[in-house]
Amino acid sequence: MSEEILGERRKGLEEEFFARQNAKLRQELHEKAQLMERKQALSAASGITDEAVLEHLLALDVSAETVAAFSLVPLVAVAWADGEMDPREREAVLAATRDATGCAPDSEVYRLVEGWLEREPGPALMRAWKAYTAAMVETLGAEARGSLKAQILGRARRVAEAAGGFMGLGGKTSKSEEAVLSDIERAFG
Repeated sequence: MSEEILGERRKGLEEEFFARQNAKLRQELHEKAQLMERKQALSAASGITDEAVLEHLLALDVSAETVAAFSLVPLVAVAWADGEMDPREREAVLAATRDATGCAPDSEVYRLVEGWLEREPGPALMRAWKAYTAAMVETLGAEARGSLKAQILGRARRVAEAAGGFMGLGGKTSKSEEAVLSDIERAFG
């Protein structure tokens, strides 16, 4: 009798153990499938096929929906070049967001850019943009690459000029803004 009870308990414990293991494996498979879906959607939206770049972007919470905002990262970097957010630069970035993406102020992209303007994103975002840009320009012809470069640099320069240089005096852009603009230009090869 006691062997029968022990056998039933053992069987019950084994079933519980394997049920937990199966649930854990199912969860891991589900998470991997979701990651693959997000990666495929991001690849389709951005044109990037490099797995490492896609994983880097996903780690920064860049999604297919927010990839449009990624073209605005250089503008945000220029606005934060001196370590402070000037209200005129902020408005220039938001105007570029509306113009470049057609996004309304209540859109996910617009809110993402606003978040970058509220709190300086840090160097990881710009590194990711550079990796994104390097991968993207490989797929473009010389004319398209030049056009994209001119477009992004033009917008970034307008942001830099919005505050009028150091404390609104002197030249239109500060040395720190010029350094960021040069960094942006180098990203295009």
